[in-house]
Amino acid sequence: MTAGIIWAVVAGIMLGLYALPEKFTKNFEFENTWGMMFFINLLIVPLLAGFVLVGDFTTVLGAIPSDVLLKMAFASLLWGVGVMMWGKAIDYIGLSLGFSIFIGTVILVGSLLPFLVDGLPPNNVFITILGGIAVVLLGVLFNGRAGLVREADEAAKKDKVSEKKSVGTGISIAVIGGLLATGFSYANAAGRPIIHEASQAAGNPEWVTAVVVIFVIYVAGALFVIPYFIYQLSQKGLWSKFKTSNIVNNIGMTTTMAVLNFAASAAFAFAAFQLGQAGNTVGYAIFNTVCVAVAIISGLVTGEWKNASGKATRFLYTGLAAMVIGVIIIALGNGMAG
Repeated sequence: MTAGIIWAVVAGIMLGLYALPEKFTKNFEFENTWGMMFFINLLIVPLLAGFVLVGDFTTVLGAIPSDVLLKMAFASLLWGVGVMMWGKAIDYIGLSLGFSIFIGTVILVGSLLPFLVDGLPPNNVFITILGGIAVVLLGVLFNGRAGLVREADEAAKKDKVSEKKSVGTGISIAVIGGLLATGFSYANAAGRPIIHEASQAAGNPEWVTAVVVIFVIYVAGALFVIPYFIYQLSQKGLWSKFKTSNIVNNIGMTTTMAVLNFAASAAFAFAAFQLGQAGNTVGYAIFNTVCVAVAIISGLVTGEWKNASGKATRFLYTGLAAMVIGVIIIALGNGMAG
């Protein structure tokens, strides 16, 4: 259990940091930054990881039954739409609020979805895990409230009408994106057992299963995300932005985002395996909670909260404390299952 929790925490830290380099791209619009990031993230990194890290990679992929692959592909396509919307939400409302609203939705639905695939654990374990998830969600709601208060503080110094519209739109995008992104949890639960068996038969170490699982999810997600950004770049005439003198810096920033995101997802998939029967639920809650906390801290460091009132920061710290307590409860519930 300890190894699984550690991997879930590491995964959460990487995911919480992955969007931070966006702040340091120059002369790029949203479509340029996120379009380049997703191209690297969903296609280049998974292909390199698959062929470099997985022994007999094509044979492992070929061993996945078509019905399982179809389930994974459909859920992953929904996830792809969701993470694209997440990037848009961050662009609208910043790291702290974007992560809080999106991840709150993900935890609520995504932590429970795997039970539909793996079955319910014993009642005492299930109730304890549900209690932990409820406390985590309370913390995320406090963080969301903190972000809204912060936005209100900033709106007092800006155009209140446009600011309110931006926040409302961003929150809506984050909620819908979070609902769709729970496809990741289902795809992982549906495909991991078969892929693990095939990976082990090919003589790979256990952690390699996670690389193959994420390969399938990311490539399927790319089927929507990449055409979407090609369309947006063309419609808005933004291809010329790639000719900027800052292109080397921007490639470095988007590649960093892509690698952190892929590594975080693979680390989570491995954590879920290490945590056993309730791994998808427990790992998902820990993973997403840690990433919210890291994103909020990143927002603090980069000045997102410099104009926030004491009321906003009190909500923020209360939310962080609740999330930590919730994660501890979830970990205890998983320990009871062992």
